[in-house]
Amino acid sequence: MTAPAHTDENARTISPQPDSMQIPVRHLEFEISSPPRYFLAGNATATTFIAVLSAAFPPGERFFIESVRRFRDRVADPELNAAVKGFIGQEAIHGREHDRLNELLVGCGLNTRVPERGVRVGLMLLERCSASQQLACTALMEHFTALLGEVLLEDEDFQALGDAEMLQLFLWHALEELEHKAVTYDLYNLVGNRRWERWLAFPLVTVTLLPPIFVSWSWLMLKEGKLTDRQDMQEGLTLLFGRKGLVSRALGKMGLYVRSDFHPNKKDTRSLVASWRERLFGERGTLTAQLRH
Repeated sequence: MTAPAHTDENARTISPQPDSMQIPVRHLEFEISSPPRYFLAGNATATTFIAVLSAAFPPGERFFIESVRRFRDRVADPELNAAVKGFIGQEAIHGREHDRLNELLVGCGLNTRVPERGVRVGLMLLERCSASQQLACTALMEHFTALLGEVLLEDEDFQALGDAEMLQLFLWHALEELEHKAVTYDLYNLVGNRRWERWLAFPLVTVTLLPPIFVSWSWLMLKEGKLTDRQDMQEGLTLLFGRKGLVSRALGKMGLYVRSDFHPNKKDTRSLVASWRERLFGERGTLTAQLRH
């Protein structure tokens, strides 16, 4: 899909790399039997952080969908319209499957309802912003989830640390984040990309969402009796936020979002997407049998 060229008062014309890959809506229902309590590297710190992320996804996906729907009637280009439809479908299923996963985690003793409530309150604050600013915030968060998905799909060593059943859900989610990574930004270009709104998205998202995420993460660690376990925390924090950590590698590229020539498709991930489509949904794909038509 080729995003419409756009120039704002501070930006050069953006001519992003075209990406003609379709955005399929895959109807999946994951059946995860009984994951280990610490399903990532046997580590409480890393596991509880991933649990908090999973808790944040359902309200986050709903926020993304609504921020896009407000502008859907402005889309005349059939390719972008199809992409928006695919984006909404994928995000709706992400929210549903993470809702189901979160209930499983609650049953395992990891109370994801607390971080979900906190994130929901943070998003309610973001909803007080203008519709355009909300879309700028959505595009920023989609930039992060695409970067995180890319890191996960490329890091086989990290993948090997996760529970096999749980990993499949996160690999699927990561793949689809890359498939639709440009949709919200293309829509934002269409409705009036303002660079100052992109700059403002950083403090808005930071102030409204990071406190509930990190407070609830600390609360889960306290409940697990691991908040003073230095070894567990050091290992988990290194895994996530160390020099080669999963999250830190994504965070290192977040600043690209405010560049005047930014576009998600400037990083070509089509070969990575094609490879994982085959591995997950090809003839012998690990998730092919779970597709519902």
